[in-house]
Amino acid sequence: MSEYFKRVREKISKLSHEQLRELLDSVSDENEIFTSIFESLSAGLLIVDRSWKLLLANKAAERYLPLSIRLDDAKFETVPLPRLVDDEQIAAFLGDCFENNRLNVSDEFTLVTAGGSMRFVVITVLPLVKKYEMAGAIISVRDITEKRNQEILLRRMENLAGLTNLAAGMAHEIKNPLGAIGIHVQLIQKAVKKSRDENGLLPDKKFIEDHLAIVNEEIDNLNKKVMDFLMAVRPVNAQLALVDVGKILSDTASFIAPEFHNNGIDVQTDISNENMRLLIDEKLFREVLVNIAQNSLYAIQEKFPECSSERACETCKGIFVVASFVKDDAYVITISDNGIGMSEDTAAHIFEPYFTTKANGTGLGMTMAYKIIKEFSGDIRVKSMRGEGTTFTITLPVPQTDKKLLPDNTIQTVDDLKIRDNEAVQK
Repeated sequence: MSEYFKRVREKISKLSHEQLRELLDSVSDENEIFTSIFESLSAGLLIVDRSWKLLLANKAAERYLPLSIRLDDAKFETVPLPRLVDDEQIAAFLGDCFENNRLNVSDEFTLVTAGGSMRFVVITVLPLVKKYEMAGAIISVRDITEKRNQEILLRRMENLAGLTNLAAGMAHEIKNPLGAIGIHVQLIQKAVKKSRDENGLLPDKKFIEDHLAIVNEEIDNLNKKVMDFLMAVRPVNAQLALVDVGKILSDTASFIAPEFHNNGIDVQTDISNENMRLLIDEKLFREVLVNIAQNSLYAIQEKFPECSSERACETCKGIFVVASFVKDDAYVITISDNGIGMSEDTAAHIFEPYFTTKANGTGLGMTMAYKIIKEFSGDIRVKSMRGEGTTFTITLPVPQTDKKLLPDNTIQTVDDLKIRDNEAVQK
């Protein structure tokens, strides 16, 4: 078609009025087809010039992109697009692309609709090329909410498949309390029957109370197990949003530090300086971090029982480290300690329901941590050595598609920091 108009332009002075009218009608028809296709696209498209002033946009872009004014407002002709976006993170992303001439990049964002629901959009910035020269940018806005919801549903269906093992574990857990209740009820029944047959009097009051006390104790035990089971099988109601994981790690480390310091334990952090936003539930993620931290505190105290804030320098060498780095398309978090550690067999079962090494533990804390990380499409692993310490490694996917911007750093654990500190001392 461009060749056709090129030839027409060369001969336009020789065209009659009728031929010009036909040409304009043809151009108008072509423009209507183009506009119809442009407006029918499910993805939002915005075309901007080299100054990022808006040239063209479809209705889908207005639906998906939070703007402070309507697309037909004349202000778009004088103000760069990033300044008119009514979302801080999206505006910062587009502003960075504009100011630093970043093209062929993509990022994912979460938006809250007027009704309070969460939407997920992917914004891609591509070059607009005209006559082999940069003429501006093409901004694509795709709604991937349905895709994200399907992924969440699939993960929950996979979690439901694991209920069989949970139910089997629950059946085993309630078997002993039920057996104990049955035995003591039978003893009371036999005593009552014997007393009636002999003298018609009830057994000694203390005798019945002792057995009933045990029955009530086992009923309470059963009730606790049932509540724990319900807690374990309930779906993880994660409200996923793109949040700064590095900030959460730093804030959580600061939150738990006083308790560790009171027990003479050194808390160290080595958080990646990447401003990485991951698709997680902030509240649930903090629960996972605190749960692991409490296990580390318990393990360090078991190895160094004499530790306290007053004797930290003398006897306690407890260390707790939170570190993170980016590798390929994943954000990796390591949480390590030099506590009592675990045997290989214990580490292999730590995420299983009802498995615990603590006298008063429920055996569900690490199970819930595992479920939560899986809800984030991530993975959690543990490496431990008895008497040496433990390292939990959490791997979370990076939603950003521009993988080239992500550096590959080196894992930081307790041992790594020891080596680094020793080298610094030698220097």
